[in-house]
Amino acid sequence: MNNINVSAQGLFNKVPEVTIAFWIIKMMSTTVGETAADYLIFNMRLGLTVTSIIMGGILVFTLVMQLHSDKYVPWKYWLAVVLVSIFGTLVTDNLTDQVGVPLEVSTIVFTIILLATFWLWYSQEKTLSIRSIDTPKRELFYWSAILVTFALGTAAGDWVSEGMDIGYMNSVFLFGGLIFIIYAAYLILKINVVLTFWIIYVLTRPLGASIGDLLSQSEKHGGLGFGVTSTSIVFFVFIFVLVLYQSYKVYISNKMNQNSL
Repeated sequence: MNNINVSAQGLFNKVPEVTIAFWIIKMMSTTVGETAADYLIFNMRLGLTVTSIIMGGILVFTLVMQLHSDKYVPWKYWLAVVLVSIFGTLVTDNLTDQVGVPLEVSTIVFTIILLATFWLWYSQEKTLSIRSIDTPKRELFYWSAILVTFALGTAAGDWVSEGMDIGYMNSVFLFGGLIFIIYAAYLILKINVVLTFWIIYVLTRPLGASIGDLLSQSEKHGGLGFGVTSTSIVFFVFIFVLVLYQSYKVYISNKMNQNSL
């Protein structure tokens, strides 16, 4: 998907270039969001409420740090994405387990909220492109949309894999297939690049969550039985390595720009 080249080249340059590495880290962060939330709730026995409060506080601190940064810093950006992924999962889990909201209702509600966010964003800024995340206001819209996409993706993924009882493996094929179809439509039919980006961004959430459940859940429950801890650690390591690589690329790019002055 590196042809969907929608990098932020504006004043703040705080959103990474959309390449294959971007999508790999994004998908892995969604997997980590699913498994890390389960680890904190069940393995560490913090419970859903306490976990939500703790992760909400850490997320707010991280987003403030990201918003106050004057340029794209890979570790800050991707830490925020991972934490948004975890918190988005917890939002849906709270609605489902604590409030009793059916997953199909959550899916519809989050879809409406996301569309409303995009409408408000576009009505005020006349663009939804992440090439144009070059003002604090646009960045706030961006992170608001990101949070809703994670909550929506969690609800939709759980609804399909559990509510419709098609299983984790079939969910992986379903959401992976939908992403392939959307990307093929972008290449062949030349559908709008911004629309393509946001649809795929939403779909990578349930894809990553389904992969996380497939790897971590026991064979009895339709998974491969690797466990929440092992799955989380492996994906955290992969994310760390890729973010380290992204940081190196940014460092080299900045150094070359300085030398050219």
